[in-house]
Amino acid sequence: MHFLRCRLPLSSRQMRPVILSRWLTTLLACLLIQNVIAIDVNPEDETSLKDAAKTVATTMMDFYNDRDSKDIPGKLDGTWWEGGSMFMTLIQYWYLTGDTQFNDAIQEGMYWQKGKNDFFPSNYSQYLGNDDQVFWGLAAITAGELNFPERDGEASWISLAEGVFNGQIPRWDMTSCGGGLRWQIWPYQDGYNMKNAISNGGLFQLSARLALYTKNSTYAEWAEKIWDWSASTPLLRKTWVIADTTTNAASCKDHGDHQWTYNYATYIAGAGYMHNYACLSPTNGAESKWLEGVTGLMKTSDQFFPASGAKQIISDITCEPINKCDRNQKTFKAYFTSWLGFMSLIVPSNVTAEMMGKFKSSAVAAGQQCSGGSDGKHCGVRWTKKTEWDGTSGLEQQMSVLGVLNAVMVPFKAQGPYNADNGGTSQSDALGGTNTESNLEPDPITTGDRVGAGILTAIFVILWVGTISWMIFGDK
Repeated sequence: MHFLRCRLPLSSRQMRPVILSRWLTTLLACLLIQNVIAIDVNPEDETSLKDAAKTVATTMMDFYNDRDSKDIPGKLDGTWWEGGSMFMTLIQYWYLTGDTQFNDAIQEGMYWQKGKNDFFPSNYSQYLGNDDQVFWGLAAITAGELNFPERDGEASWISLAEGVFNGQIPRWDMTSCGGGLRWQIWPYQDGYNMKNAISNGGLFQLSARLALYTKNSTYAEWAEKIWDWSASTPLLRKTWVIADTTTNAASCKDHGDHQWTYNYATYIAGAGYMHNYACLSPTNGAESKWLEGVTGLMKTSDQFFPASGAKQIISDITCEPINKCDRNQKTFKAYFTSWLGFMSLIVPSNVTAEMMGKFKSSAVAAGQQCSGGSDGKHCGVRWTKKTEWDGTSGLEQQMSVLGVLNAVMVPFKAQGPYNADNGGTSQSDALGGTNTESNLEPDPITTGDRVGAGILTAIFVILWVGTISWMIFGDK
């Protein structure tokens, strides 16, 4: 059998080395990318975890440093509350790794946004919700519990957390549903007539952590009050299912049932701190109540470990499978993993062992999702896809991955959270923030208050309409 051999024209043969060279260059580039693509995580090796966390944190701070609002410390483009949650995650990272390179940025941002020592700065207070403010309070108490450095002449971290508590307690609303925090603070905001899980759960967790740190029973009493009130509504059902929202119009009997990891995390973590507080205090066996809450809610949280991740990889199931997570929702897993990771130090180990094992699997999968961008290190949000990068990247995705890496590093540290009795150095000030009243019970809302709120709303609408009209017609 004879085979025909095609002879290339001379000009084509002369081009072959160039073509071959380009082909080899492309191949080598692909091989090099394969060597740097994704982040390998060994959850059993502290050095591997620290190296991975440093890569993820550095990329997150690249986003922070490149933002348009970089002249305002602590303020992210288009959002205020995420600055607090980012610093909270970075404080955990510092504590677990010893890496101090971001400390100046954390201190600068936290102090810049502290308002009147209550994280309610006037520049943003007109549109904030209770949940926005409480995340900065949780960042502050994290700093206090982990002995994050304070600056001379500034309020202590614990007093800043107490300032948030003191600012929120007077908003406890007895005019509907027998109590509870509204989602939004001002009557002109869309969520003003809702009471939601993250606002009430956030204040519950903050109160529980303040109780454990300071041993001030007032905080514990409020934590229990918030928990019991939540349990009287669909926000915290006897089946351990948490509703995202409920409304005043329905006397808090209705429920928005989107399931989010951070709603569960804030109640679980708060219950864990209350369990530890009860164990250290003469509370007549109250610790069993809180341990039941921790175990019940963690069991229901199995839903966040779907079959697509072999029931071992965490997912915000409401938005991830349909690629509909907004920027807020992309951060939620950071709180679930890191809050429960630190809680594992203060509740019986057999309670959290299974969950901590899932966090290890999630950390490995999260690292494999960090294969985007020109450097192959930008992280996606859908960790169940493992090595198939989901095509998204951003500060929020980095924060989420850093959260789970923090959680898996916690057992290597095996210390903390500190409190005033076991090495905590941050000083308490029960009158911290703008509330200087010793009576923390909120005053009832009167008819005059409602009329005043209505007048303020009307003035706001008039000013808003006038401003828009001026913008449209002023230069014509």
